[in-house]
Amino acid sequence: TVHVHAFRSPILEPIAPCRTDTMAAAAAVADEVKAADVEAPTAKKAKLASADGEDENWPEAWYMTDEVEAGEPQKQEQRLEPNQPASIELLKSLGIRYWSVPPDAWTYPVKSVPWDPSDALDPKLSEIRDERGYSYADIITVHEDHLPDFENKVKAFFSEHIHDAEEIRYIIDGSGYFDVRDFEDKWIRIWIKKGDLMTLPEGIYHRFTCDTDNFIHAMRLFKGVPVWTPFNRPQEEHASRKHYVEAYVEPAKAE
Repeated sequence: TVHVHAFRSPILEPIAPCRTDTMAAAAAVADEVKAADVEAPTAKKAKLASADGEDENWPEAWYMTDEVEAGEPQKQEQRLEPNQPASIELLKSLGIRYWSVPPDAWTYPVKSVPWDPSDALDPKLSEIRDERGYSYADIITVHEDHLPDFENKVKAFFSEHIHDAEEIRYIIDGSGYFDVRDFEDKWIRIWIKKGDLMTLPEGIYHRFTCDTDNFIHAMRLFKGVPVWTPFNRPQEEHASRKHYVEAYVEPAKAE
């Protein structure tokens, strides 16, 4: 009888590791994982927006003619000669805050009153909303096709007033002007355009108008129940005006 023995190549045959060596290797790997957990903190998601606004690329702003007639003149640039720009530092010292939030990747209705701000898909807009506690929003279009009695409404916007809450506007499309008083009671005109999100502090004297394009598509945001009541000047005894003077005007004049 011929016995045939199977032949196993020592090259192909795996060599069984020693149990002691296996346990030691496993322990070493475990130690490396623990060290990595200690040395590498959990990565945090990068913030898209600061709660206190941005420091660059603000809308253009300039000192304007003191007396401007309501109607077509209010929609014109009304610059002084020569032009006198208003700096970002000055606008921030007045309590104004700004963010650039390009809207082109997102779709918004022409009008929605109200509009749930939790429906915002733009991550930067959502972050600003959450950081600053905005719980209400609506969307309006200021244009003769969408705003009844357009011309008279725009004239009414141009009355100088304050609010008893912060005013927030996000410009989805179009453009217009926010006019605000500086610490010397002079008018500054801020040209807000598509992608600009700006806040005006409670108690600041201001007014708003379309520019000569007669079109602005904007989101208004608010903390809590919205109150849009304007208090026309003079309002020196109003609690919100007193708060603004104490928080911004008096410290600036004391410097």
